[in-house]
Amino acid sequence: MIASIQGLVQHIDEGSIVVEIGGIGLRLKVPTSVLDAIPALGRTILLYTRLIVREDSLNLYGFISPEQRDLFNTLINISGIGPQLGLAILSYISPEILQSAVANKQPEALTIVPGIGQKTAEKIIFFLKDRFKIPMEGLKPASVRDNELSAVLTSLGYSMVEVQAALKSIPADSPESIEERLRLALQYFSQA
Repeated sequence: MIASIQGLVQHIDEGSIVVEIGGIGLRLKVPTSVLDAIPALGRTILLYTRLIVREDSLNLYGFISPEQRDLFNTLINISGIGPQLGLAILSYISPEILQSAVANKQPEALTIVPGIGQKTAEKIIFFLKDRFKIPMEGLKPASVRDNELSAVLTSLGYSMVEVQAALKSIPADSPESIEERLRLALQYFSQA
């Protein structure tokens, strides 16, 4: 129906933006990765979209790439995963961590997302294992400590892009404790 939109960013809210196209403002629900990529109010943005029609509403969801939109579509096709939970997954977990969790059968990597318990995480992994075309080699397991650290850093207001950069900066031989890893990540941010 509506595959993509391009227009001026008119307003930014938590979890949504308004894009003006030809004098009409369209509200799109977006994951935090889109919010992090928005240049500024009044600037042009291109978003790939998914329109979901319900009995009582029309909701437009916006994504930074067709791949992100396709991942959202795949997630919401899993029984029990609706659009809000699909957005939450894309907001809390990068596609790389999700692929790694699926490839390495690590449901605990998904439980950092609010609303996802152990059973739902296992269901997601079961459903996605055949859908992802994942080369098993080259993907390192997403550790629980990295997922916890990601959750802490995003709750402090850092974007997923910033969090991923901080995680990559932590040496592989660093201590296992979340406190020490948090200290190293914050040290990375203070130097950046």
